[in-house]
Amino acid sequence: MDFKGSDTLPGPRTGDHLPHTAQAAVKIVIVGGFGVGKTTMVGSVSEIRPLTTEETMTQAGIGVDDNYGSESKTATTVAMDFGRISITDQLVLYLFGTPGQERFWFLWNGLFEGALGAVVLADTRRLEVSFDVIGRLEERGVPFVVAVNSFPDGPRYPIRELRAALDLAEEIPIVECDARRRASSRDVLMTLMRFLHSLATTGSPR
Repeated sequence: MDFKGSDTLPGPRTGDHLPHTAQAAVKIVIVGGFGVGKTTMVGSVSEIRPLTTEETMTQAGIGVDDNYGSESKTATTVAMDFGRISITDQLVLYLFGTPGQERFWFLWNGLFEGALGAVVLADTRRLEVSFDVIGRLEERGVPFVVAVNSFPDGPRYPIRELRAALDLAEEIPIVECDARRRASSRDVLMTLMRFLHSLATTGSPR
């Protein structure tokens, strides 16, 4: 399968209908801890108006949800986010963003069903949140890439240090991104698709 470069991908579409040239659709899951930017990524990259299930955060979450680094956050995803992007005229990605709070992680199993791959969105201010996320993907055998979302107050580390901290194999891609920017989020998805393509064609990443 030949994937176009990110600069040649189509821009946002005005309608919600699939292009008539679409021949294949792929389910991709965007996972990560609370407040790492999953809803932002889906919203920034989707070519349709994204579906969100955000609810206002209440006092009930105090002492239950870890909101470090997201103290100003007033709403949270309680089921999923959904968006869509056309990678080529023939290939369409359906994007499912998972809830980040651990008390909603029981919903992940259903979202993982049928997923071809995943993006793990990480925050360097609380990298340890990614450990359980990555472990769940490895247990289910879902191929994934790691995207480190850039926050203004987040520390920056070399990729090799991030790989060691997350205990990731050399073949698993790690990229930096800004989930607010469509081009940056789109490039993360292209990295995942190239990784999946290498797995499909050679049986191992390259």
